[in-house]
Amino acid sequence: MDATTQPPVIRLHPDDSVVITRMALPPGTPVGDNIATRQRVPPGHKVAMRWHQPGEAVKRYGQIIGFASQPIAPGDWVHTHNTSMGELALDYAWGVDARANEPVEVPAHFLGLRRANGSVATRNYIGIVTSVNCSAHVADLIAQAFRRNPITGDDPLGDWPKVDGVVALTHKTGCGMTEGEPLRVLRRTLAGFARHANFSHVIAIGLGCEVNQLGGLLEEQHLAGRLRNMNIQEMGGTRKTVAAGIDFVKEVVAEANNVTRVAVPASELKVALQCGGSDGYSGITANPSLGAASDLVVRHGGTVILSETPETYGAEHLLTRRAVSQEVGEKLVALMRWWEAYCEREGAEMNANPSPGNKAGGLTTILEKSLGAMAKAGTTNLVDVVRYAEEVKAKGFVFMDTPGYDPVGATGQVAGGANLMCFTTGRGSVFGMKPAPSIKLATNTPMYERMSDDMDVNCGTVLTGEESVQQAGERIFQLMLRVASGEATKSEAFDFGAAEFAPWVLGATM
Repeated sequence: MDATTQPPVIRLHPDDSVVITRMALPPGTPVGDNIATRQRVPPGHKVAMRWHQPGEAVKRYGQIIGFASQPIAPGDWVHTHNTSMGELALDYAWGVDARANEPVEVPAHFLGLRRANGSVATRNYIGIVTSVNCSAHVADLIAQAFRRNPITGDDPLGDWPKVDGVVALTHKTGCGMTEGEPLRVLRRTLAGFARHANFSHVIAIGLGCEVNQLGGLLEEQHLAGRLRNMNIQEMGGTRKTVAAGIDFVKEVVAEANNVTRVAVPASELKVALQCGGSDGYSGITANPSLGAASDLVVRHGGTVILSETPETYGAEHLLTRRAVSQEVGEKLVALMRWWEAYCEREGAEMNANPSPGNKAGGLTTILEKSLGAMAKAGTTNLVDVVRYAEEVKAKGFVFMDTPGYDPVGATGQVAGGANLMCFTTGRGSVFGMKPAPSIKLATNTPMYERMSDDMDVNCGTVLTGEESVQQAGERIFQLMLRVASGEATKSEAFDFGAAEFAPWVLGATM
């Protein structure tokens, strides 16, 4: 079915009071039930299919996405000008929808790198972590010494083709901060990257006088035998530290190159699920397609990690119904209460989350965004809820507490052990997160074609009827296996992934 023969709108659930436009609709366009649009409605936006009096619920996905702030007539464009947030009464129904996973007949495999400790890598980098912003430039200088020159083609790592690169993970914190939870979160994040299977060797660079002392980091996170460390002040300054860091890489690069990809089961996949620049199609195409792929990962014994707690707000009751226990479900609800208190303390509100780009793409409230965002996690049981950057040990669908800001959320997921990332976008986010390769999924065909150098998968085919959500999910799952085996993603071609490292900054800056 092509665009000229498709209906102009999509009804997602029989109980919905709105439909979604496939394209921009001029006034007077029939949308069904003898209703026509009363104004121009942009693509991916909503059209009312019945009267809504002020205070009456607006429904999409069969769920409440907001409440009419003024009378809404059938055929009206429904958006921020006539819809707002309101009080919700959610039924958590702990675990009522939890089900046993359907087994697979033929286990899937990919070509991974089996480390000495038993973990499995999808990439093979040498890493540089920094204790504080003051050591960021030194770390960058070390990494630059091993970067391929895009003009001349000179590659300092050319003799070691199995080493994917040297990555400097720099950030803007580490001092001017209080001890306690802010410091613990930063150290947990840095330690997660230092331990990551996709790093063969890691060096830590500090200044020497920062709050986040390297000695404290190594002791608290039990990293003493895992990484080499250097303080700029003790080393004698910038030049000497850079020279020592370069020597370290030269010392370990041959050992890092001594790896061979071997067949490992798909149960070794830990996939971070992310979205950014969402639009009105995200919850229709890319997110549910990724959800179908996530179900396949879990059925094969692997792990998927959903995050962005503010972007699950208002939809958490659909996850508690899938929790394997009330205890797991209550962990998720407790996060929502923390975020409510956090926003109140900071003078913010949860509905401030949808960005200007989200709203331009058709998303009206955080409830609507959350209902679409959670589709990335598919339909399997919620087996655990973990803190930001905490190591993910459970197999299956796990939720990690993170902010909704993509780089911060993705940093937490990779610190938790994700060795692959899938990132859905409607507006066209460009993103990577070393050392984990990132697969980009476009929600609509026009954006995919416009940004084909950045997008790996076009899920707009679901919107046009060229394939089903399940077919798109199978296609994504097969790409996951190929990327985990070494196939480069579009973001890797542009060397994305180091600058996006962004630990969650908690507490006051002093």
